[in-house]
Amino acid sequence: MAKMEVKTSLLDNMIGVGDMVLLEPLNEETFINNLKKRFDHSEIYTYIGSVVISVNPYRSLPIYSPEKVEEYRNRNFYELSPHIFALSDEAYRSLRDQDKDQCILITGESGAGKTEASKLVMSYVAAVCGKGAEVNQVKEQLLQSNPVLEAFGNAKTVRNDNSSRFGKYMDIEFDFKGDPLGGVISNYLLEKSRVVKQPRGERNFHVFYQLLSGASEELLNKLKLERDFSRYNYLSLDSAKVNGVDDAANFRTVRNAMQIVGFMDHEAESVLAVVAAVLKLGNIEFKPESRVNGLDESKIKDK
Repeated sequence: MAKMEVKTSLLDNMIGVGDMVLLEPLNEETFINNLKKRFDHSEIYTYIGSVVISVNPYRSLPIYSPEKVEEYRNRNFYELSPHIFALSDEAYRSLRDQDKDQCILITGESGAGKTEASKLVMSYVAAVCGKGAEVNQVKEQLLQSNPVLEAFGNAKTVRNDNSSRFGKYMDIEFDFKGDPLGGVISNYLLEKSRVVKQPRGERNFHVFYQLLSGASEELLNKLKLERDFSRYNYLSLDSAKVNGVDDAANFRTVRNAMQIVGFMDHEAESVLAVVAAVLKLGNIEFKPESRVNGLDESKIKDK
């Protein structure tokens, strides 16, 4: 006797409503309650049609493994539970199979998880596109651009420990096979004021702390820097150390990433020299002086 396989639908054992388009009645209260109900069961992704809402769980969830990538690969968007991998796959396949340019827009308030979401999209695309020495090199460069951008553009704020203080637009070009050829990253709205002044409980950009924590004695001597954060006015001391953040290890990651992205050794060193110069500029103090002709001027306090 032939036994018929009953394929379970995604809707059969779903917590709450996975796609808000199906929510009845639809109002703000039911909308928020549905998100909360799903969140309480570690379902942090919910659809509104082709939009993915993600709620920051503020902890690690086992839903980004290589097995998960395979699960979502080449599947219909609504076939599996809502996930950012489903959106990434949909965009990638539309690009590869239908030759349609794609744009993924990630938006949300501070601490919502935009930085993490962009990394997940990149890592998914890197995992599912082709193999080969050249492709792998481009994939590595795309993935390793993140630590470099974050070192110079992210900081600990009261909202989260790795807050992007800038916007970015990443443009990745693919060939006809769907393999990445290269990319261009445009930064905008960088919060430059943070360099000279940070709100209480917040840090300056990561790179300053990474350099002092992770550079070798030889490099520090070369840059005429000292390891002690308290020597520099631009480094807020009440929050210089962040729990669970290893600045020294991150410095090694950034140096390695700079190499992979394509910085020559002398270029990387000159970038760090600028960082050192900025730290030292913060320590220059001026004092007012009156000239003989009655005009005011200022002098450097300690020549």
